[in-house]
Amino acid sequence: MKLYIDNSCNINSLKILCVSEFYSTDIKIENSSDLKCSAKIPLFKTSDGLELFSSNATCRYLNVVNGKVIDVLTEHWLEWESTVLQPSILYILKTSKGEALHSSLRNNLLYLNSVLEKQAYLSSKDLVGLSDVVIWANIYPLCVSSCISEELKIPFVYKWAFLLSELAPLKKAFLISSSGCVSENLKKKLVCSSVFNPEHIKFFMPIYVSGFSVEAEVKTGDTKNEDECAKEPDVTAEEIAKAFKNWTKGKNALPVLKKKEVPLLPKKGEKNILVTSALPYVNNIPHLGNIIGSVLSADVFARYCRIRGYNTLYICGTDEYGTATETKAIELGMTPQEICDKFNKLHTDIYKWFNISFDLFGRTTTSQQTEIAQDIFKKLHAKDLLISETVEQLYCEKCERFLADRFVEGTCPFCAYEDARGDQCDKCGKLINAPELKNSKCKLCKTSPHMRASKHLFLNLPKIEPSLKQYLDRATSDGHWSNTAKVIAYSWLKDGLKPRCITRDLKWGTPVPLEGFTDKVFYVWFDAPIGYLSITANYTKDWEKWWKQPDLVQLYQFMAKDNVPFHSIIFPASQIGTQDNYTIVNHLSATEYLNYEEAKFSKSRGIGVFGDNAKDTGIPSDIWRFYLLYIRPEAQDTYFSWSDLMLKNNSELLNNLGNFINRGLSFVSNSFSGIVPEMILGEAEKKLIAQVDKELKAYIACLEKTRMRDAIRSILNISRFGNQFIQANKPWELVKGTVDQKAAAGTVLGLSVNICCLLCTLMEPYMPDACANLKSQLNTNASHHVLVDDFVCLLPSGHKIGKPSPLFKKIEQETITSLKAKYAGQQSPEKEPSKNTGAEENCKNSPTNVVKGEGIEELTEMVTKQGNKVRDLKANKASKVEIDKEVATLLEFKKQLALAKGETPEQTQGKSKSKKKR
Repeated sequence: MKLYIDNSCNINSLKILCVSEFYSTDIKIENSSDLKCSAKIPLFKTSDGLELFSSNATCRYLNVVNGKVIDVLTEHWLEWESTVLQPSILYILKTSKGEALHSSLRNNLLYLNSVLEKQAYLSSKDLVGLSDVVIWANIYPLCVSSCISEELKIPFVYKWAFLLSELAPLKKAFLISSSGCVSENLKKKLVCSSVFNPEHIKFFMPIYVSGFSVEAEVKTGDTKNEDECAKEPDVTAEEIAKAFKNWTKGKNALPVLKKKEVPLLPKKGEKNILVTSALPYVNNIPHLGNIIGSVLSADVFARYCRIRGYNTLYICGTDEYGTATETKAIELGMTPQEICDKFNKLHTDIYKWFNISFDLFGRTTTSQQTEIAQDIFKKLHAKDLLISETVEQLYCEKCERFLADRFVEGTCPFCAYEDARGDQCDKCGKLINAPELKNSKCKLCKTSPHMRASKHLFLNLPKIEPSLKQYLDRATSDGHWSNTAKVIAYSWLKDGLKPRCITRDLKWGTPVPLEGFTDKVFYVWFDAPIGYLSITANYTKDWEKWWKQPDLVQLYQFMAKDNVPFHSIIFPASQIGTQDNYTIVNHLSATEYLNYEEAKFSKSRGIGVFGDNAKDTGIPSDIWRFYLLYIRPEAQDTYFSWSDLMLKNNSELLNNLGNFINRGLSFVSNSFSGIVPEMILGEAEKKLIAQVDKELKAYIACLEKTRMRDAIRSILNISRFGNQFIQANKPWELVKGTVDQKAAAGTVLGLSVNICCLLCTLMEPYMPDACANLKSQLNTNASHHVLVDDFVCLLPSGHKIGKPSPLFKKIEQETITSLKAKYAGQQSPEKEPSKNTGAEENCKNSPTNVVKGEGIEELTEMVTKQGNKVRDLKANKASKVEIDKEVATLLEFKKQLALAKGETPEQTQGKSKSKKKR
């Protein structure tokens, strides 16, 4: 085996060298100058003639030939490294914008630091694995070349990086790659080449080991950043000829539009797509993270399927039963039904403004929900898949009720997060049984509950596990599951499934139809996913044609990562257990979390933009849709940024996409009376057609795999090609010249208008309002905008366009500054910087100005957290200075709480002291 490298410190070369040394694999290193042809470096040649230009494909190959199997977690890290980490490193290496760390790399390093804070290595808690070696090859050169700002606090990344650097195999690989360069010399020689050219792949050979497939990777545009000009994709003479041949087919290439039937039902011989997005809780207003995590992502895919001509049904609705609703009703002094009615309308209005194209947005408080949920339950009971057990459950004496999971709050037993719920921790994502919480308290009255016996029903997951695993292996292999979804699903199976309680001591919910349990309701996470079926049943009486024909229907589900366990394990297990031949999720697209300006969204503190705020900003819904999809958290948590929103709007939408469309249409309107001129296509035009065609195919490939964020780049690349084409040919000069020159201008503009027509179709899933506007300017209708596999001429010579006008408007800095301040809200005490000096400086968490305006509930939580912190310090025998500092903060929190309750601080302190004496 041979590895061809050059004399630069190529990060991809280093990855391969590290993995080969790590596995003690004998590889002969050759200089790239020995290659007779120009090739992408590094180039890896196997002993059996396979040539790999993708570094990750090579690392996978080396892993497999050494008898190793890549697990789902490692696969996740390899995907993250190639699609997220390397592009951010590429940015700082290729730009000359000073030494400031770019935000994307900064966020990536902080993400790694948070992971490594909890465990020594990425692959496991105590063993170095393939993912550690690959990612180390990216990070370590940055550490030793001063590419990372010292101001960035990533101690665990540094500890991990320098610990691995002491391993002899990695040390040897780094010395070979860097040729002994250090610090500034190394910085100058660093190379990160992460855009793969499919033309370089000479062979394609899948390698199967223990069911794992390793392929030569082909990346098309994943890592281009917005500051680079679009690079012309390589197109061969054969591709140009084929693209031109398809171009000449024109509208004959488009299928005949079919009239949409209502209700829509699956049809034999057609591609039937059922799309769902996670049912939003009815008790709150969705923020931007909720919207991109489920309904907006699903909407883009559903709209894409429709323009492809697929038979597509998109349903969703509010999740209305359970503890969350009952809690909110108590807080607001309303009945649960009143809460549901109020918030269902709020959700409906918000999604309507965001142009979410549901076929039906329903709700779970319907007779169909009761009927279907109870039917599934009865069949599970008949199949002996339910277990009855008496369990110790938290009971609140003050409220005189058993506390369902969401009525309990406390400290996570796994990660020590202090705001964990009784069913799940939002920080580490692990599911929790409420009694496992530390320092638990009743959500309603804040008193500590105690245990009391209660009889409940459990779904016997261990009995269903073999069938469930068989389904999961098939679905994740054949379907499009995001890495996040796969990692979470298989993490549940890793240690074996355990019985899961499906009943709760509540009144608001679907009644349990079994003697001895009629005073209980179904647990919301058994009941809620059945809402997809019941909402479909409200859409059509023939709902079973969608949900009980798995051979005819493909089910795509969209959600944030916290919903994955229930949609990949609990709900499929319930469906499989009934033996009813249900349509079970084939494709599961789960996102990470979207945060707000590096903080968490908080309605109570006014932090972040919520669905009901977006309209008030004056920024059109299309811009919100575009930006949220541009930063969609597909591989890791991402951050909404006002400044970045302005940048993307003004650069990508206004100066790139909008500029090209407006230029092309305006020239045709002004110089050719709005009539598409004759097009005499030469070699340059045919090449452009082939380049656009290639980006079109990349767009389709991405959306078929539910990669919405990546597909946007193809849209923007096509418009860049168009801008460059117009700029290079200067039609504004040609129209003033000879007859031949004016004809040449006509060719440029005729082709440009056709590219605009294609862009209009590609924009529809992302920006439906802009698409509708552009259709009017193009004077086209739905028959022009069916998306086929090839770029074809849809607007021939003689087509009359409408009146051009700009699609997008500039967002001014003053607007952004104002909006950023408006939605900054009241930051949490941990985030508030101290402005005091002297003795007060030591009390950085002083709440005097921070907690102003907070509610009693939130102040109580602050007191509890700070009290726990003081106790921990005392237990660990911290210094008196440190303890006194935190005690001062605790007393200030108590003071603010007393004032909020209408008490005097002296009264509160007196009570505390008297208790201590007793």
